Amino acid sequence: MANRGPSYGLSREVQEKIEQKYDQELENRLVDWIILQCGEDIEHPSPGRTNFQNWLMDGTVLCKLINSLHPTGQEPIPKISESKMAFKQMEQISQFLKAAEIYGVRTTDIFQTVDLWEGKDMAAVQRTLMALGSLAVTKNDGCYRGDPSWFHRKAQQNRRGFSEEQLRQGQNVIGLQMGSNKGASQSGMTGYGMPRQIM
Repeated sequence: MANRGPSYGLSREVQEKIEQKYDQELENRLVDWIILQCGEDIEHPSPGRTNFQNWLMDGTVLCKLINSLHPTGQEPIPKISESKMAFKQMEQISQFLKAAEIYGVRTTDIFQTVDLWEGKDMAAVQRTLMALGSLAVTKNDGCYRGDPSWFHRKAQQNRRGFSEEQLRQGQNVIGLQMGSNKGASQSGMTGYGMPRQIM
């Protein structure tokens, strides 16, 4: 982690707001899912934001997670390094983020490497893992392990197909967005320039 002193003033307020978004209950659910999904002897971290960060920081758990969401032989990260060198660990986090985006996680849901590495925004890390879990449940391709109720299913698109005849018929219909003139008349209106009659 970067060797930084304490922050003061506005930067401290901003950091406190970011830290308030971190959800301890969500952390427990994500840890349980990751351990179950990877299916290996992955040690369970102690509860707490810092312990969660340290558990994920080297990138090996994240890489194992994204690989477990693919069929055997189609893993996006073929070689997972156990290196203790900082740049190798950050590279693995970047590989996970790239693989998650290819898997279908929206760019807006993906955290930055420094959010995890320096612990700047662990809530963003949680959001990415939640989006990944939701996508895995929605795909329903047999690779997801765990309770499906842990994540929300994403909405599926429902394409409609219309024939040429149906499309032609729709061109003759005036939609209500255009307004309506039913019941409109000019009875009782006075001409321009006429004074209003007050009785």
